[in-house]
Amino acid sequence: MPEVLYRKWRPSTLNDLVGQEHISQTLRHSVDSARFAHAYLFCGPRGTGKTSTARILAKAINCPTPNDGDPCDNCQMCNDISIGRAIDLIEIDAASNRRIADIRDLTEKIHYTPGEAKYKVYIIDEVHMLTQEAFNALLKTLEEPPKHAVMILATTDVQKLPLTIISRCQRFDFRRIPNDQITNKLVQLSESENVTVDKEALKIIANHSTGSLRDAENILEQAIVSFVDNISTDNIKEMLKIGGDTLTQKLLEFIINKN
Repeated sequence: MPEVLYRKWRPSTLNDLVGQEHISQTLRHSVDSARFAHAYLFCGPRGTGKTSTARILAKAINCPTPNDGDPCDNCQMCNDISIGRAIDLIEIDAASNRRIADIRDLTEKIHYTPGEAKYKVYIIDEVHMLTQEAFNALLKTLEEPPKHAVMILATTDVQKLPLTIISRCQRFDFRRIPNDQITNKLVQLSESENVTVDKEALKIIANHSTGSLRDAENILEQAIVSFVDNISTDNIKEMLKIGGDTLTQKLLEFIINKN
């Protein structure tokens, strides 16, 4: 079964991140100087690269030959993390593992030393979904973290996190990605997929995605499935149910004449 676009072309290094230069630069410096935190908080809108950045950071701190703070992306450890085979990278979806029992299981196992990597990395996605009791259990680990472990919390709703959790993490705020950067990325994806798409059509997709690269990639994939390998601006407008200037003009004329 073919991979969806946003998974197939997910960034593999910090340098590949789109629209989050302020974050990638800081993380590269921290890895390069071996001064990274024991706990991170990645917050921001959906589809802006939080989980991808967490996986890249897991590679970077465990890569035996990093390049200026970026993972080499060629060694066995980088490959294992990229394909989801690394035993020392544990990803937890807090939306479905939100109970205190789930977090207690984490806090017990986190003290076991890594099996293969230098650091055991826990990524807790949608962390704001945890119960208050689960947050209290997590707080103990954040206060006294084992030296071999790094925790990365990701959320789209940071306001729901207790201040005690936020204050114990190094926080990074992910921004909505500018339309021009999304458009440029879609151009690259179209060329990689051997699909011809009008530049104006890609601009419309970028604008419709409201700063979420993942949403833009999903729209592009839907267009490829619907219109195959030659996609026009009219195709995208039809798919997204966007009227042209003529329709807008007729609507305005109707309103004026009605009055």
